[in-house]
Amino acid sequence: MQDRSTRTVQFERQLAGVACTAEAWARVPEAPSAEKRRELKARIKRLLAEQRAVLLAHYYVEGDIQDLAEETGGCVADSLEMARFGRAQSAPILVVAGVRFMGETAKILNPEKRVLMPDLDATCSLDLGCPAEEFSAFCDGHPERTVVVYANTSAAVKARADWVVTSSIALDVVRHLHERGEKILWAPDRHLGRYVQEQTGADMLLWHGACVVHEEFKALELELLKKEHPRAKVLVHPESPAEVIRLADAVGSTTQIIRAAQALDADEFIVATDNGILHKMKMLMPGKRFIEAPTAGAGATCKSCAHCPWMAMNGLANLAHALETGANEIHIDSEIASLAYRPIDRMLAFAARKNVNVRASGDLGRDGALFQGIGSA
Repeated sequence: MQDRSTRTVQFERQLAGVACTAEAWARVPEAPSAEKRRELKARIKRLLAEQRAVLLAHYYVEGDIQDLAEETGGCVADSLEMARFGRAQSAPILVVAGVRFMGETAKILNPEKRVLMPDLDATCSLDLGCPAEEFSAFCDGHPERTVVVYANTSAAVKARADWVVTSSIALDVVRHLHERGEKILWAPDRHLGRYVQEQTGADMLLWHGACVVHEEFKALELELLKKEHPRAKVLVHPESPAEVIRLADAVGSTTQIIRAAQALDADEFIVATDNGILHKMKMLMPGKRFIEAPTAGAGATCKSCAHCPWMAMNGLANLAHALETGANEIHIDSEIASLAYRPIDRMLAFAARKNVNVRASGDLGRDGALFQGIGSA
């Protein structure tokens, strides 16, 4: 394995009902040389074929891993489509390139399969900021509310929920619950929760959490960048602060952001989400220009600089190592997995009934329904 640098990352959490700041670490593989990169990619392809394994990669991981997933019959997608795709596979091994909650979701939905990850320590500030015991106590204090948790949470938190949602389906689910007269307890991302609340009018009690990537986007700097690029459309993930969302031409999940860039009448876009998504956007739309939205800036003041430090822990070397050794396998307590299965399965069944398409193929005709309901913030 290669040497890795370690960095400290600050994140938000809620403790006894009070918002505070905590710290975690992330370690990032050193970039291999071009020759080593070619060798690793060839080795991974061989290992995937020999083991009948399927690679599921999130849009935020490095481009080489995204390319490998597609070249080997795997999947590059958002977390909802990764879950659906993984459940549909007959392969005995799923390799999840993303962060730990994605691997846990794959295991919950596929208990009979082995689920491997390049690095089990690749986590998420939203997951870290919502510890299961504290969240359970929060739920116990509001028993009249329907508990809806974002997918970016641990299996134990999901086990306490009535519904699990991703950013691509959160509006549909909460609108459905609101129409039934249900009050919502939402966790953990308060920015996404506030956006859903504004769009649906639902009665929502919000946990105090945030994504270290999306919270870094700054409205003032975004306004200045818009002046430099007056023809550019602004695409924003709803985990961003409200003042950033208000500047958007389209708001949506990772897949919905891709679809917006395909559908909007523009050839230049400012993108406010993890910059890992730009790999897919440039592949699908080589004639368009994509500009990263501004964060707090480089250096000590920047927590993420538009790239998740834990997504960056997915590298070619540790991916090959996991396949060669069986290391970094996901294991979940059977009782927790059983309880967490129900709200995840409920989401997937709801998505199937609503025919919610969550994967942008690049075919505008086939993907037409994907952009419905997305508009200016």
